[in-house]
Amino acid sequence: MWLTIKLAWRNIFRNKRRTFIAGTAIGLGLASLIFVDATIIGMKDNMIRSATSSFLGEGQIHHKDYRQTGEVTDTINKIDQVIAGLEEETLVKEFTMRVMAFGMITSPANVSSINLTGINPNTEKNLSQVDEAIQQGDYFQGENERDILIGSELAEILEVELGDRVVITVSEAETGDLSQEMFRISGIFHFNIQEMDRGMAFIRIEKAQQMLAIGDNAHEIALNFTNRKIGRQQDHPFWQEYSKYGNSALGWTSLMPQLHAALELTDFSTLIIGLILFGVVALGIINTLFMAIHERIFEFGVLRAVGTRPFKVAQMILFEAGALAIISIILGNILGFVVTYIVSRVGIDYTGIEFAGVTFQEHLYPQLELIQFGWYPLWVFVITVLVGIYPAIYAAKLTPVKALQKTL
Repeated sequence: MWLTIKLAWRNIFRNKRRTFIAGTAIGLGLASLIFVDATIIGMKDNMIRSATSSFLGEGQIHHKDYRQTGEVTDTINKIDQVIAGLEEETLVKEFTMRVMAFGMITSPANVSSINLTGINPNTEKNLSQVDEAIQQGDYFQGENERDILIGSELAEILEVELGDRVVITVSEAETGDLSQEMFRISGIFHFNIQEMDRGMAFIRIEKAQQMLAIGDNAHEIALNFTNRKIGRQQDHPFWQEYSKYGNSALGWTSLMPQLHAALELTDFSTLIIGLILFGVVALGIINTLFMAIHERIFEFGVLRAVGTRPFKVAQMILFEAGALAIISIILGNILGFVVTYIVSRVGIDYTGIEFAGVTFQEHLYPQLELIQFGWYPLWVFVITVLVGIYPAIYAAKLTPVKALQKTL
């Protein structure tokens, strides 16, 4: 056994240039797979973070009909009990209440429809990035109940600046009567998300409740968890626990099914890319081994003539394939780590690009994981050896008479 292994190692270096070219080709395939996997992991994390951290949250609680109807009257049932439960919930990291309504915003120059959102400035900044997105002005400084935050594109439409006054018009919950209030623009935000920059405005939650005449009620509770995986687990007991009193508790995978489907598609894409790369690797291995066999047919003929059994010949070819795989894995891991590490520090600028309803808010950074340097190399080794079976069988079937007809 050890003699065969030693011969296999010596044989693959008999033609160093071919071995280096073949090993580099296989290593490049492995490095590409490592880089693609790290990039997809980074993209998935970026998309989830962009979707949940900007405003959505990792989960939300609404009245069971609110997401379908959007009616102002569909506020969260027994909200005091729900809030008390969340305050004692060890799984919940932070949460915030919101009041939401469709309305009109009017300036001296123009008018536009908006999604008016009443927020608690203190709890909202712990869950969303509204405070971080402020481009001009301040995030609810002081206690002025008539402060309002609007998006940068909305400011252009209305032709307003900081300190200008606008009028908000909404319908009261029960009566449907119009309620109008004047606000002063205290901040202009820019999320780089058109729907938010163009169609959202934020005021204090108390003022929104007063305008809509809904008392201390709210339409939405957004929350984050101590374990981010809970947001993806639709069957987690948490969602059932808080889907009571006629309310509905959902994770971000249910709130944004298109994003969840896109993330599942990326896993399938990784599989397809892996199969393509492994297919190219397999062809390269077969070509390399057959070239080595044809160069040494006379040698195999001599081995067979002196009594070497076909199994030993096949075993030696398989060991050569394994040796080639080890060299390729070393090269691939080094190259894959270096390239992925550099890009993970520099990042890929995808900011502003929208995919599956999510706009990238920051650079994409590939994420290195230990499994990438263990699982994928293992598959390269296994596939290299499996692919080597065909050349090994071919070499084992060579008869001494035909093989010795070949000259050196």
